Amino acid sequence: MSRDRYVDFLRAWAIVLVVLGHWLITALVREPDGRIIAPELLAAVPWTQWLTLGFQIMPLFFLAGGHAAGGSWARARSAGGTPAGWLGRRALRLLVPVGVYSAAVLLAVGVCTTAGVDADTLALVGWAMGMQFWFLPVYLLLSALTPPLYAAHRRWGPRVPAALGAVALVADALVVTAHVPWVGLLDYVLVWGVAYQLGFCWRDGLLTGRLPVPLAMAAGGGLAFAALVALGPFPVSLILVTGQSPGNTNPPSAAMLAWVVAQVGLCLLVAPPLRRLLDRERVWRLVRPVGAASMTLYLWHMLPVLAVAAAFYLTGLAPEPTLGSAAWWALRVPWLLVLGAVLACVVSALKPLDRGLGVLYGRTMPSGTVPSGTVPDAGLRRAWPLWLGLALSVAALSRLAVQGFAPGGRFPVLPALGLALGIALVLVTPPRRTAADRLERPGATRAADRA
Repeated sequence: MSRDRYVDFLRAWAIVLVVLGHWLITALVREPDGRIIAPELLAAVPWTQWLTLGFQIMPLFFLAGGHAAGGSWARARSAGGTPAGWLGRRALRLLVPVGVYSAAVLLAVGVCTTAGVDADTLALVGWAMGMQFWFLPVYLLLSALTPPLYAAHRRWGPRVPAALGAVALVADALVVTAHVPWVGLLDYVLVWGVAYQLGFCWRDGLLTGRLPVPLAMAAGGGLAFAALVALGPFPVSLILVTGQSPGNTNPPSAAMLAWVVAQVGLCLLVAPPLRRLLDRERVWRLVRPVGAASMTLYLWHMLPVLAVAAAFYLTGLAPEPTLGSAAWWALRVPWLLVLGAVLACVVSALKPLDRGLGVLYGRTMPSGTVPSGTVPDAGLRRAWPLWLGLALSVAALSRLAVQGFAPGGRFPVLPALGLALGIALVLVTPPRRTAADRLERPGATRAADRA
């Protein structure tokens, strides 16, 4: 129980820091003509780039995801499940809420485009509503690769993430020295794949039991990051900053890889006391709702920024001290509190919809149970619609992550059609009943399988 709770805690903690980090660095300014612009805090106030060391928490997402996926695939495989059937279940848990969110945003973009909203403003809003999407295609790709990655893990153990990391370093060297940017696309899967693969190793006890392993990861990764920043070409910021080249996130760099290793090591070091703390029911009751609403929080957390911008900045009611001044930082406190209150209302309003989607499409419910008869079976009569649907979804989500929901102030016709068709193909893929379906019986707790 404690291990599963700790995995869920990591996901909840990562979600909280992602939300707070995005809110903290979001700066809004009302221009004399009434337009709202968003200055880049990390570029305007360079010392704030050091804050990204605490807020760049995505390695924990992939670590927890690998831990969960390893257990889930091992259970399905032992019961005769197929990779396509297993992936169909997990893809639905991700794509259904993403589809609902995207439909709502695209509808709003369509209405605003028809109403003649300023193109620059619409492009900024569309980018803000899609900025978190970069995570989704990478996670879908790693989910699709889970069966072969887990097979490699069973044979070679920690040597697999070591090999992935070595290839990532070669790819990054080509990006930095030979200026071959397309090679960097591999690092999205390789660098984050290291954290994902380390999740397999963690679940099977290959990283724990001996203090030197996590300690060496934390110290070695931290020292490597410091050396790459101090002596190498990489900046300290672990979030993209306009004008920085090379950066650490687009694509993930050697410095980001070092940070992944350091963060995983630190996560393992603090696991024992945190597990004991999470065994207390009072503490767990505080953590559990955040984990249960993690996907909702991740997708919708920029909506409160737009609501507050409309209510206080468009109307001129918000005070606007100099960006980065003491007064500006002091106003971050009420800013975060107001955004938190609005997000709580959004999550509460979406709860019935989220619960309904879980019943219809088999998402794991907050209690860790899955309703009977709603989960796609572990085998498929025809797998090609699933693979085609995933390919279309990955391509569309990647495009939306880069360009936003309103590139140039226009409706994104091709990404919208691609995402709609991709999700539809995943949804309609016909199931075939196998023994693996019994793994998801009513009441079966799968706390570690939530992703």
